[in-house]
Formats: sequence, C-alpha cells, structure tokens
Amino acid sequence: MNILILGSGGREHALAWKVKQSPKCEKLFVGPGNAGTKDLANNVELNVNDFNSIAAFCLQEKIELLIVGPEDPLVNGIKDFFKKDEALKNILLIGPDAKSAQLEGSKDFSKDFMSEFGIPTAAHKSFTNDNVAAGQAFLETLNPPYVLKADGLAAGKGVLILEDLNKAKRELAEMLSGKFGAASSKVVIEEYLDGIEFSVFVLTNGKEYKILPVAKDYKRIGEGDKGLNTGGMGAISPVAFVDEALMKKVEEKVILPTVKGIEKRGMDYTGFVFIGLTKVNNEPYVIEYNVRMGDPETEVVMPRIKSDFVDLLLAAGSNNLNSMDLEIDPRFATTVMTVSKGYPEAYEKGKEITGLDQQMESIVFHAGTKNEGDKIKTNGGRVLAFTSYGPSKEMALLHSYESIQKVNFEGMCYREDIGFDL
Repeated sequence: MNILILGSGGREHALAWKVKQSPKCEKLFVGPGNAGTKDLANNVELNVNDFNSIAAFCLQEKIELLIVGPEDPLVNGIKDFFKKDEALKNILLIGPDAKSAQLEGSKDFSKDFMSEFGIPTAAHKSFTNDNVAAGQAFLETLNPPYVLKADGLAAGKGVLILEDLNKAKRELAEMLSGKFGAASSKVVIEEYLDGIEFSVFVLTNGKEYKILPVAKDYKRIGEGDKGLNTGGMGAISPVAFVDEALMKKVEEKVILPTVKGIEKRGMDYTGFVFIGLTKVNNEPYVIEYNVRMGDPETEVVMPRIKSDFVDLLLAAGSNNLNSMDLEIDPRFATTVMTVSKGYPEAYEKGKEITGLDQQMESIVFHAGTKNEGDKIKTNGGRVLAFTSYGPSKEMALLHSYESIQKVNFEGMCYREDIGFDL
C-alpha cells in the first residue's frame, strides 16, 4: 500500500523508519520530510496545514494510509476535511478529528474531560482577561510553585512554573494580555504536583486500545534538569520506576476511563493518545494529553516495537485491534538529542553536518536537517537524535554518546546526563 507521513521532525523520521519495515508498505512518502527521511522515503514539498494540496497529492499517488505526525493539522481539522470529501474518506487517517484534538489543543477542554470521567489530575481553574483579579486571588490560595498554562497551543512555550507569587500574578496578567497570542487568551492555573514524570502512549480507535512502550523524556536544556524548557533533549525506554503495579494503576485509573470517555463523547478518534503523567506517592496523575506521538519519545518507542506497525494501524482502523499481538523488544532504547547553540532561544541554521557516514552503534534520526547539494545542513533547533539499544540503560546511553562523538556541526550542543535520575 501507499503511505504518507506528514511532518518533518525526528518523530516523523522514526515513524518512517518503522513503517518502512512493513511488507505492506509499497511506496512511502514523507511531507515535507528532512534529510534523514530522504533515505527511506520520497520527500514531498507539502505544508502540513495545506489540506487541499495534501488531498490532491493523496489522490494522485493513491495513498491508502495517512499518518499525521504533528498536532497542528489535527487541531486545525485535517480529519474533518478528509471525512467530508467522498474521494478521500476511505483513506485511513491516523489522528482524531478537530473536536477530539482539543484534548491537546485546549487545556481547559482536557481538564473538563478528566473531571467528567474521574481521571486523576491536579486541582485547577481557568481564567480569561475579564477576570484577571480572580485568577490572581486564586493564586493566593495555592502553595508555590505556581503553574500557569496557556489554554491553546503555544509551541511548547505556554507553561510557566514560578516560585514567586508576585511574579506569578504579573505573568498571569501578561499571558492574558497576549504574551503567547491567542493561545493564552485563556489560562489554566493548577496545583503543582511534586513527582517524577513519564509518558504513556496508547493506540486506540475509541473502543479498543494497545499500550505502547512507556518512555521518559528530558525537557530542560541544561544538565541536572535546569534551564529553559525545550521540545525534548533525550528519552529512555523502559522506565525503571514504572513497574507492573504502577502500570496497572495507570491502565485502570487513566487509560480505561480515557478510552471510555472518547467513546462516550462520540469522538472520531483513530490514532495515538500520548498521556503525560507524574508519579506522586506511587499514584499516577495526568499532566496533559497529546493527540499524537511525542518527540523525542517516538525515537525510543518505535525501536522497541517488534510487531508490524502498519498491521497495528490497519487493525485500529478496522476495529480489529484486540485481535493483534503487540510484541515489545525487551532491550533498553535511549536517545540523546544534539541541538543548535542558543536553542531553545535564538539559534542559527545552515551549519554543515559532518560524520554521518561513520559507522555507528546508533540509529540517527534527523529532527532538523535539510539537503543542500551533496551536503546535509542544520535546519532547526533540535538537529539529530542518536538512538541506541542496550541490555541496560547505561550500555544503550554509552552507545548513543559514542556515536555523537563521530558527528559534528558548528555550535553542536547536547546534555551529557540523560537518564541520570533513574
């Protein structure tokens, strides 16, 4: 079958790497892709939010399976666009419709969903610009640190965790006055949960589900988990503190009510639910939902799936997921991200990358690269993810760090302590 993956990052490269292994994959396209996906698939110049162009390409190339990588097109309604067109509606699109995508697109929507279906999460309230004073008064009832979340999508920058009450009050006013544009026209203030975070991924059709390998990512730019939040500096799977007992609680208290909630609300949802969780006193609490795979977690989740991934997606689309076996590689997988100097703030692009032709113990997933003639150059803040297997977390990380030493680009930075806290 002919398959199209939308997106251009490390997540999409990892998805392409896995999809390409399926005997069912005849032709694979990635739009727009990057210098890494070019070696696996046909890169196509597609804007992920230009639904007309994507539809035309799907019809031209007889695409049967469309995997949407990033959240923007899902929140913007690509599923709805395809459903309403007679020529497109038979294409299996992996991702929810726009209403369902509000699980990620609106913090307020997702908190309401969790409340309705009894899913454990932090205490919270939402505020808009016409009740700033009420929001500031609510902050006074909480203990520090104070958590402020822009309701909408803010490119990973819309969450602030602040120790000082007065600063939290000022930031709330600034957010509601447009600090993050329309994304912060509403702000969710929530109780801070003091725990350790992990990520659970579920493939579902709103009735059946399969739990994919659990991962933990590292968001902060600095070692010791210090500094600004990023899109992710590395990830590991499995996660030592997520044992069988905790996963049983996650399934019973979070996954089952989430899937039942999707069904009860009549959501059109065939795709991934990424559940960001924190473990507090050995109990799971939901921090957030995403309606697609995470990045860089996908770079450790996909390598641990031994089953035919295309078969799993097709089974989800045909309400046949329960009949499928999901085989997981018992080895550890770790990924370490190399980034451009200055990231997550201002950084330069267009730096030549050398050493990618060296023999390595790692799979190198491209996150922000482009081809320029016969050279590969940087094209983003996060550039390359070095993913390795090992019988232990330590051995897998050793392979990743050894591989990084063989590659170079001007201003290359990375954290040397991924997995340090486990």
